[in-house]
Amino acid sequence: MVDPATNTNDDVRGLGIAGALLAVSAWGASSVIAKHVDMGGLAIAAYRFGSYGLVVALIMAARRTPVNRRVMRASMAGGIALGADVAFFFSAIKLTTVANATVIGALQPIVVAVTANRFFGEVIRRRDVVLGLVAILGVVVVVTGAASDAPSDVRGDALAVGALFAWSAYFIFARQAKGVITSNEYTVGAAIWVAIINAPLALLFGQSMAWPSVSNWFWILLMAFGAGILGHAAMNWSLQQIPLWLGSTFTLLVPVVSSSVAWFAFDEPITAIQIAAIAVVLSALTGVVTGQAGIGSRPRPLRR
Repeated sequence: MVDPATNTNDDVRGLGIAGALLAVSAWGASSVIAKHVDMGGLAIAAYRFGSYGLVVALIMAARRTPVNRRVMRASMAGGIALGADVAFFFSAIKLTTVANATVIGALQPIVVAVTANRFFGEVIRRRDVVLGLVAILGVVVVVTGAASDAPSDVRGDALAVGALFAWSAYFIFARQAKGVITSNEYTVGAAIWVAIINAPLALLFGQSMAWPSVSNWFWILLMAFGAGILGHAAMNWSLQQIPLWLGSTFTLLVPVVSSSVAWFAFDEPITAIQIAAIAVVLSALTGVVTGQAGIGSRPRPLRR
């Protein structure tokens, strides 16, 4: 006999997986769009997150669920972490190669998995660990396959490490917010904090905060509500439904989506080696997803 409660758990987990996959797809496309906006990275972040935070906060106020002090306090740690990630990453790629910064960022699932195991009691099966490591190696090949001969600087690599830990912290704080505020409140509050942090940083690093052109506004708003609603909001909701390590592992799809969108929409070259590596990443993550079938909400012990 089928237990209705188990079916419900499986359905919710399935929706959580779908939401996380939607989120990383939106982030991958957004990173390509950002390359074609004629503004500094920190300025883009300030306008992008500020626009999303302001519009959604006004909608929430109209629905009598305003972004109040409680929301801003509960989302502060995550917002600071996400703001630091943006600042560190865009500063890193000025000193080191995009490939170096991206490969370092691809180590996020390892950081999050260790934290999820230690502090949230999530136990990861050996099969998923192996598949996750295979996916990480595939991402390294995808990224380095498009690497240029631009020089790298150890300072840039160090900033990329800072971005790695800040990005990991954003995920962890999203899980900690569960039961304190809703995932939507967390997303909006964090977005406002990112704008507050990155606007003065943009000025400090000499980036113009002048009002964007009509063309730039189009792309900024597309990123704000594409990556905002389909990205951050979807992921933050999903992290309440699926294990933290699983949501983090799906971020390995971001470089895959970015490379594919850049090739399809902007005719950026992609090599046969990269195509093969993309296939490896997709196969490994498919194995992780299909391995979740039938797993209840409680973690299972590590299989030996």
